[in-house]
Parts: sequence; C-alpha cells; structure tokens
Amino acid sequence: MSDQPPPAGPSSPTPGESPGTPPAWGGHPAGPAPGQPPHAAVPPYPGQPPYPGQPAYGWYHPGGYGHDPSDPLVTPPGAGLGAWFARCAGAARRGWRPLLPILVLTQVLPGAVLSVLTLAVDPSARWDAELAGDAAALPATFWTDLSTLLVVLLGGSLLLGLVQCLGWAAGTWVIARQAAGEPVTAGAALRYGLRRAPGLWGWSLLVVLIVGIGFCLCFLPGVYAAFALAMAGPVYLFERRDPIGRSHRMLRDRLGLLLGRVALVAAAVISVSLVTGLVESVAILPFGATALDSPGTAVGVVLTIVVVSVLTLPAYLAQLVGLVVTYAEQRAHEGPVNGAQLAAELG
Repeated sequence: MSDQPPPAGPSSPTPGESPGTPPAWGGHPAGPAPGQPPHAAVPPYPGQPPYPGQPAYGWYHPGGYGHDPSDPLVTPPGAGLGAWFARCAGAARRGWRPLLPILVLTQVLPGAVLSVLTLAVDPSARWDAELAGDAAALPATFWTDLSTLLVVLLGGSLLLGLVQCLGWAAGTWVIARQAAGEPVTAGAALRYGLRRAPGLWGWSLLVVLIVGIGFCLCFLPGVYAAFALAMAGPVYLFERRDPIGRSHRMLRDRLGLLLGRVALVAAAVISVSLVTGLVESVAILPFGATALDSPGTAVGVVLTIVVVSVLTLPAYLAQLVGLVVTYAEQRAHEGPVNGAQLAAELG
C-alpha cells in the first residue's frame, strides 16, 4: 500500500475556500476575498476594467456563479425567443411611464415639426400650376425652391437625429436602471441623454452613411449593413468604444440569433410606420395641396400631423426596448453579465 495520500477530489477545498464552495465561473474566485462582501466586484466586461468612478458588479446566482434566469433584462443563453419576448414586455411594462414622455419629446414632436416644415416649403403644387401653362420650361423659382426644400430636409434631419439620439440614450438609461431596481425619472434620464447625445449622434451619422452607401451600391449590402450595425448604439452607450466593429462582430458570432431578434424589431417598426404614413396621407388629403396657405386649413393639417405622429409611439418603444434587450442577450453569450452591471456601465 502506498504511503501517498489519495488525490484530492472535485469537492476538496483549495486553500482559502470553505468546503462546498461552488467553482468559479471563467476564472473568478469562487468565494469572496477576505474583507470583501459576498459576490465581490468583477470587471464590467471580460478583459476591461470598470469605468472610472463606477461600481463593478458580480454575476448573481442564488447558488453561486452562473446565469440568473430571473434577471429582468438579460436573457440567459439558450432561453429562447419566449424569454426574449418576456424581457421586452417586462421592460416596456416597467418603463412606460417615464419612457412615453421621453419618446414624445424626442421622437414624436420633432418628427411632426419636420413634417410640417417640409410640407410648408414643398413647391410641388406651385410647380404643377406653372407647368400646366408651359410644360417645356422650368418654373421660374425652380432652383430656389429646390434649394430651400433640400436645406429644410437635410438640416432638419440632422437636428432631428441629434434630438432622437438624446431620447435613445435617455430611454436606454431608464430601461437599464429599472432592471437594476434603481429609481428613475424622466428629467434625470433626459439629463443623462444630453451628455451622451453628441457622441451617439456622431456614430449614428457614420452608421447612416455606411448603410446608405450599401443601398446605393446594391440593395443587399445595405440590408446587411443595417443588420450588422444595429447594435452600434447600445454598444456605444454601454461600452463607449468601437461600436461599429463590436456590432459587426456580434452579428458574425451569432448570425441567426441576432438576425432573428433585429428582424422582429424591424418588422414591428416598419409595420407601424407604414400604417401611420398611410393614415397621415389619407387624413391630410381633404385639405388639398395648398392647405397651409389658409390659416384655417393650416391649423387642421398641423393638428392632423401631430395626432397621427402620436400613433408612431409603439414603433419607437419597440425599437428602443427590442435593441436594448437584444444587446443584453448578446453580452450574456460573451460572459457573465446582469442588469445591475449594465446599469453601472452606462455611467
């Protein structure tokens, strides 16, 4: 018989561990270090240090380390489409009170204002009248009218994008903090959005440019670019580094999963947008092409556009909630993460 002791089994504690301590996930210590509370701080993202001035959160599980199936924001890997839907519905149910005023102020009303301004400078009715008299000659003010229309469309779209980015950042802050059990208000969310809007706007312009070039080259590259860069906004807000590259890698790593989630969000947004666009066109048709020339009809057109714009709220809410929940699910496939950690990363 050998005098050597038998090899330690899987349940044998290592120095500094108590018997029965579960093994560590991904190399993190299985138990708290001396002087630290349970679930000691871990980096907010694999290989990245916590952001300055922010707390770091461990990955909670009642029995130790692993995926928490009850986390209100993060869908555990393999949980399926039903779990993703449940978290989207939960985020909308928890956050609709602060999210609705945020979306109205940053998405609905700016979009309605741009629609009214575009309708006000639209010269098509005047051009039709002049071309009816002489179809061979351009209208006398053709180039001036066209320049004014382009300035309103391009300048208004740029300003609208900046205001919308404020709303996307504010809404993301609400969703993440509510999932972590933190109090939220629309005012605090908008203040956060003001800080993050310029950077998010800059990256959004680059994303729009890339997608636009893809559609100009051929339709399919534009569609691919739209899906590949769908996570760029959440990546910038939570990680603040390389949003375009990170978003593309997420699509390459989990093509079917990300493609399916983003396709569902896009289908909801496009469906609502088509319906509301059709309703708006039909609703302002009785006012005529020169409705804004008369004060009475102008008021009717403006009110109609504003009311119809409110109907787009479900599309904005679905886009915001769907993309944030999808991003959280992608992070869960890369390493341990929970709602509290994501809320801390927003800053």
